[in-house]
Amino acid sequence: MKTIVKTVIIIITVGTMISCKSTFNASETMGVQGNRTAVYQEIISNPSQFKEFIDLAQQDEEAKKIMMQNHMKMMESGNMKMMMEKNPEMKQKMKMHMDKMMEENPEMKEKMQAKMLDKMMESPEGRIMLMQRMQENKDMQEEMKEKMKEKMRENPAMMEEMMKKMKNEKQ
Repeated sequence: MKTIVKTVIIIITVGTMISCKSTFNASETMGVQGNRTAVYQEIISNPSQFKEFIDLAQQDEEAKKIMMQNHMKMMESGNMKMMMEKNPEMKQKMKMHMDKMMEENPEMKEKMQAKMLDKMMESPEGRIMLMQRMQENKDMQEEMKEKMKEKMRENPAMMEEMMKKMKNEKQ
């Protein structure tokens, strides 16, 4: 009889343990705002987990795009500039990282250059600085001359207008 009772108790204990097994469902957990906030806070408060999270995000194309967009917003807002002024080591690392990324991705390099050019053209000081750089850099002068020639070939009206302006300036 003792053996039967012990066997029944063991079966009940094992059955209870199996039935109480916890299952984790990430989408259900993340569906609750409190859980989501707790998970985010846990990740950002632990540097190694945060680095692991960033590494995983950089492996996903869509996440990379979002991170780049947020990075660009930070750069434009001036927050990044303030952070870099306070931390020159970070500034150097960021510059090296940006240079590396632009070498690897020519499309990104073109977009960054176009944005910088647009920003410079917005203000008179920027236009003056751009003209000074062009005068100092022979390669840039040649590149601009070729672009202008191409645009004038594509748009004869623009070429006529430029010629009129040049004649007026000479007089």
